[in-house]
Amino acid sequence: MDAETHIQLKAALTATQNWWQDMGVDIPPIPAATPRQNKQAAPRPQAKPPAPAHVQPEEVKLSEKIEVATALAKSAPTLEALQAALEKFDAEVLSDHAKNMVFARGNPKAEIMAIGEAPGLHEDETGKPFIGPAGQLLDKMFAAIGRNEENLYITNVCNWRPPAGRNPSEDELALCAPFITRHIELIAPKYIVIVGGVSLQALTGKTGIMKARGQWQELDIGDHKIPAMPLYHPAFLLRRPELKKYAWRDLLAIKERVEGE
Repeated sequence: MDAETHIQLKAALTATQNWWQDMGVDIPPIPAATPRQNKQAAPRPQAKPPAPAHVQPEEVKLSEKIEVATALAKSAPTLEALQAALEKFDAEVLSDHAKNMVFARGNPKAEIMAIGEAPGLHEDETGKPFIGPAGQLLDKMFAAIGRNEENLYITNVCNWRPPAGRNPSEDELALCAPFITRHIELIAPKYIVIVGGVSLQALTGKTGIMKARGQWQELDIGDHKIPAMPLYHPAFLLRRPELKKYAWRDLLAIKERVEGE
């Protein structure tokens, strides 16, 4: 609005107010106009730069524990030294809740090494692997192909019974991995029998024992490639006895390969 128009409107308003007053109409005071202020848009908040990637404290702690486990395992020149290293290793939840560290049983010079999952209640109490009902069935299974503690070596991928008998977690298996790797290196078996799905995942990275059983795998241990046969865990067979016929086929495949070479 220009100045001239503003003056004209003001004069007209004043004249109207005077006419209303002359007619006896009460005129409320008209407040002075306040100049309009142009509203400026509020500044848009700037997007925060992405937080730098960082490792969670738990991940750092796990990686550090794995480094300790790896150093201990590699420094063990004998089975006795490896067992002593495991006895003093702090596996946190695993070793805190277990009664005993479960190492192995059988003949360390055997050409077949059977590797199970984790100790159960009976194994935790005695410190020996596969001696409960599942272990007794495993002994019968191997006896059917002429194998016993004189020509067979048995251990687990996890050396401590997890709390409440649950399966070991991926982190716990990663913590135990350096020890089972060194264990295999020291035994240097010609063949490995992978007992159960947890062992299959820990040793090969594969899942699904139902599909993998009966199919020879190859484990890269150090500079050696070791043939390995996945087998149903005997505890699973106790719950699913109808699957024993497949376990028998797998045992025969092991016997055929071992005796044929």
